[in-house]
Amino acid sequence: MNNRKLTGGALTRRNALTVALAVGLGFTGVAFGQATTGTIFGTAPSAAGQTVQVTGSGVSRKVTVGQNGRYTVSNLPVGTYTVTLSNNGEVVSTHNNVSIAVGSGTEVDFNTAANAQELSQVQVRANALPSIDVTSVNSSTVITASDLEKLPVGRSAESIALLSPGTVQGSGYFGNAVSFGGSSVAENAYYVNGYNTGEPYRNIGGFQLPYGSIAQQETLTGGFSAKYGRSDGGVISQVGKRGTNEWHFGGQIAWTPRFLRASPKSEYMPTQSLPAGFTHQAGYAPGQLNRYRAHDKGWQTVYSAYVGGPLIKDKLFIFLAAEQTKNKYTSTSSRSLSQVSYYTTHRNKFYGKVDWNIDDNNVLEGTFLQSDYNGSDGTFGTGIGATYNYDYNTLKSGTFNSVNTQSADNAKIMIAHYTSYITDNATLSVLYGKGDFQNPAYWGSNVDPNIGIINNQNRATSYADDASSRTKGLRVDFNYVLGDHNLGVGIDNMTYVAHNQGSFYSGGPGPAELVNPIGAPTDGTRWVYNQASDGTYLVYYLNIESLTSMSMRQKAYYLQDEWQATPNLQLNLGVRNDHYTNYNNNGVPFVDEKNQWEPRLGFSWDVNGDSSFKLYGNAGRYYLALPNNAAERAANASTYVYQYFTYTGIDANGVPTGLTPYAPYTPTLISPDGEYGRAKDPQEVTAANLKAMYIDQYNLGFDKKLGDNWVYGAKLSYRDLKTTIDDECDPTRIAAKIAKMGLNPANYDNSLYGASYCRLINPGKTSIIRVAPNNDPGYLNVPMSTSDWGFLKKPKRTIYSVNLYMEHPFDGKWFGRIDYTWTHARGNTAGQVRPDFGQSDVSKTEDWDSWQLMQGQDGELQNSRKHQIRIRGAYQLTPEWLFSGVALIQSGTPQSCLGYFGPDATGDPTGYNRGSTGNYHWCAGKIVHPGDSFAGHTPWTHQINVGVRYTPAFADHKLAFKLNVFNLLNEQKPVQTEPSFVAAPKTKYNYYHYPLFREPPRYIRLSVSYDY
Repeated sequence: MNNRKLTGGALTRRNALTVALAVGLGFTGVAFGQATTGTIFGTAPSAAGQTVQVTGSGVSRKVTVGQNGRYTVSNLPVGTYTVTLSNNGEVVSTHNNVSIAVGSGTEVDFNTAANAQELSQVQVRANALPSIDVTSVNSSTVITASDLEKLPVGRSAESIALLSPGTVQGSGYFGNAVSFGGSSVAENAYYVNGYNTGEPYRNIGGFQLPYGSIAQQETLTGGFSAKYGRSDGGVISQVGKRGTNEWHFGGQIAWTPRFLRASPKSEYMPTQSLPAGFTHQAGYAPGQLNRYRAHDKGWQTVYSAYVGGPLIKDKLFIFLAAEQTKNKYTSTSSRSLSQVSYYTTHRNKFYGKVDWNIDDNNVLEGTFLQSDYNGSDGTFGTGIGATYNYDYNTLKSGTFNSVNTQSADNAKIMIAHYTSYITDNATLSVLYGKGDFQNPAYWGSNVDPNIGIINNQNRATSYADDASSRTKGLRVDFNYVLGDHNLGVGIDNMTYVAHNQGSFYSGGPGPAELVNPIGAPTDGTRWVYNQASDGTYLVYYLNIESLTSMSMRQKAYYLQDEWQATPNLQLNLGVRNDHYTNYNNNGVPFVDEKNQWEPRLGFSWDVNGDSSFKLYGNAGRYYLALPNNAAERAANASTYVYQYFTYTGIDANGVPTGLTPYAPYTPTLISPDGEYGRAKDPQEVTAANLKAMYIDQYNLGFDKKLGDNWVYGAKLSYRDLKTTIDDECDPTRIAAKIAKMGLNPANYDNSLYGASYCRLINPGKTSIIRVAPNNDPGYLNVPMSTSDWGFLKKPKRTIYSVNLYMEHPFDGKWFGRIDYTWTHARGNTAGQVRPDFGQSDVSKTEDWDSWQLMQGQDGELQNSRKHQIRIRGAYQLTPEWLFSGVALIQSGTPQSCLGYFGPDATGDPTGYNRGSTGNYHWCAGKIVHPGDSFAGHTPWTHQINVGVRYTPAFADHKLAFKLNVFNLLNEQKPVQTEPSFVAAPKTKYNYYHYPLFREPPRYIRLSVSYDY
């Protein structure tokens, strides 16, 4: 579906080592993805009366050692524990300070010193590398609160996730969203304490804990077990801190001052070479300053505090945390707009957690999360503040223009989690949650009446001030250990309800509606003044309105068996079944995808039998649901119409007068996708046999100790997109197939060219399209194959990657890790959203609207980097001073070139160019694939962050002063450029490959904290 965005240039010990190794190697244990707990496992002498008790973090669990000499204590909250072996009630040996990481297993072996009364002396050898977690069948990255204290990392879940191999920063159009393994940024899942907190409308981003409340963050790049699904990209799962039997409190102030922030790089117009027969766009001025940014800086201050401890010792615990972030910035527009905006933003977050140990076998947890945001939505001229005119001759701010539009983005989430350890072998877990989101709301701009005609159009896109979403979810898991089998069964259900989502074009304050000269709906009317290629002055009438409501239900059940097939071999065998249903604004389903079976298989082989060398692998299928946004424009009534006019004048409200349709462009009102505001039939808007999007993924890797202090390994991954969903918008092709069936397509015109003009299909598969006869009930089923649509190729997104790493876990003095990732990612489908020009219509992008739009799109995938090098580490110089660093070095992203179709460089068979910039992968009469020699790549980038921390002894190391430098080299290379090659047929666009987004400038963050 057409929605082209035009930029116009705007814009220490062995126990400590155990968790360190689990974190660094990225092990996952018996839980995956949404896991909030970890596992302690090991061996002990096999004798009657042998028990293992785990105590700590407000938890006490006791299990019996099995006849095979093995024991497992699962579903333990992350934290530090004492593990004790007893024989008929008498303590035999003890391990102290055993730490576990979320989703991983920590091995505690009692066979090595069964008669010792105190084994901590064995455990504390600094040079003793812990055993590798041989219970895992995949890899992930776990970053703990201790890591976050040491490393210079941005204060967001995405910045933490980018420490993981296989992740890349997504397109700047989607904020700071992350791509996993080449998938789009809309294909990930976010969790906090086990509940899905992903952005509920488009599934881009998600709710995150206050930074200081993060106990651990697990980042998975795929390969999780059958217990979890609804992601074919990656998972960001945060576990919040919890109260214990000791009271703790603290606070932090983090300040990023303006004077320690480098200026963004100013932008100059690029030199454009001309192909034969092309002319420059009007106003071509190579080397001219286009966007002055020397003053586009700001400051940030973050205040945070927490308190946690026992309300009733051993029974009832509480943890409370709050965080406030304030930003104040200046942003200068491009020369064409000549404005400067001064704005501030505020975000307040709260996190509260209560843990009640009802008894030794039953635990109830409650979590409350809240985030309130007020400020900018990321576009120019939004935020708490005002916009002024800007003089590019003097490079100074001028007269007042308008008060900025503000946005609000608020969320409240409540989670209840009950766990019952029914027996040593049986565990029941029930989690229920609900979320309320206001995302986002806008309120109006005020206009200074002294600045003349401003067309009453201060904001192009507006949103309902009561836009909201609600979520609720229920998850039930039952685990039973039967001999060598850990059996699991459960359900995983989510419901999403959206109200008044979508957007409309508006004219801002002034008259309630701008005059509509031709009688079409006026809610989304906007006038845009420009010129034709021949210099004729035109006004472009545009009407866009898609405010609507919708809902969605996702249900799943699973079966899982973690089987210790031999002492050295573990097999994970699972299957999951997902059912996705999307409803339109009338509550009628338009997508109902049932019986989506997802096999998940994995193995872990302890090669030497001593946990020093592990070979592991997994294979799985992963389905992805359509978010609520799919109903907007696709299933619910929407308007998208335009027409060009000449005009003779402009009235006092900025509305053109003396209108005459401009026949060379649009002699009549046009909607490229049949969106004239009419209701859509839910039976017609999707293929009758529509299947959910899914991928198949395969991983094979190993982890191996190297001496006593190092570990190294490798992982080979392969992802293959098997089915995708997008809309097609070419009813003439359906008409042609109806004619081939011996029927008259004119008898179906109302259905073919009416409100259901575009239909959701599985490109590459034969789709059964339902069309209604003009005057009769029922539907005609029209089978449309790939060749019927005219597509030359089927959907493809294949990603091969190899990751090599070496790590020195923390030994009380230093730790370090280096990863090299090589990726080969090619295809013609980026995923649910399109990154090159930021189209966020989920599964309704321009892709697959016509075969002409797809020709040449096969090439390198934008959500990938061929080469990536990651380095992170810290050095404890003295007990008071610690130095740290993080580096991410990566090759560039493939660029695109979009123009007019065909060898003559003037074709627009789909009607999407509308006499303006291009949408086809043709440039200068040639097909240009993304990333080929004509389009090229953005340059390599080298992001280096460094930090120093001072914890003075006089304050018992509880007081900390930190200085972190981000982008030490102040490198500001382009990371995404403008793909439009032309401004009109045979007219080279002045902004082709103009930098849209750059690396952020260097900044320094100062902080002071106290933790008691």
